[in-house]
Amino acid sequence: MALITESDSKSSISPPEQLFPLTRQFSYLITPLLLRLPVTPNQVTAASLLVGIAGAACFLFGQWGWDIFGALLIVMSYTLDYCDGEIARIKNMVSSFGEKFDDIADSLVDTAIFVMLGIGTTLSTGSDLWMWLGFAAAAGAVINFGINTYKKANNRPDAQSDIPITKASKPKKPEKTLDWVIFIFHKLSRAEFCNIILVLAAFNVTLVLLPLAAVGAQVYWITGLLPRVHIWHAKH
Repeated sequence: MALITESDSKSSISPPEQLFPLTRQFSYLITPLLLRLPVTPNQVTAASLLVGIAGAACFLFGQWGWDIFGALLIVMSYTLDYCDGEIARIKNMVSSFGEKFDDIADSLVDTAIFVMLGIGTTLSTGSDLWMWLGFAAAAGAVINFGINTYKKANNRPDAQSDIPITKASKPKKPEKTLDWVIFIFHKLSRAEFCNIILVLAAFNVTLVLLPLAAVGAQVYWITGLLPRVHIWHAKH
């Protein structure tokens, strides 16, 4: 295998045209380093999954320091989630299996975050309410995964793919106020979710995520049924 220099690999990746999502800024720096190693996109996806699960497990301790560490691992997991798609395209290793594996990994990480945070908060507060809120949020994430899997299996054009591309397309922008609300909600809920967790952990209010996610996860998959939501989005 021919060695890929850092300058060559960076030139193959389109630089971020926008500040957000922040993880796209991180992947632009990390992907060239990974391209110098004999790793496959699926291996990077597996690393993203393991790092994400490890980050979620940190929430079981219910302590500020562990929450910070877990949130940082989750940010790394999300960053690697961008890297695997970039590597797949640069190395021409895009595959149907890789796409499905990426979707499963994303869903498992999101589900683990809600479940572990709910259990950890229950252990630290003594209230079972937090655990059930975590389970409700996790259920919403599973439903969303199931809906998108069904759409892709039936070649539905409004199926949302979580595999990032190296160059963003120019999506149609929302026009009405409600459309903008849904658009921003989906952007923040997915692309910046890991950074939201980090901010909450920094202020030691990670438990706030549970009631918000218990409701928000259901709103996410319900609004995700709208075909126009897919049209608005372009992965970077």
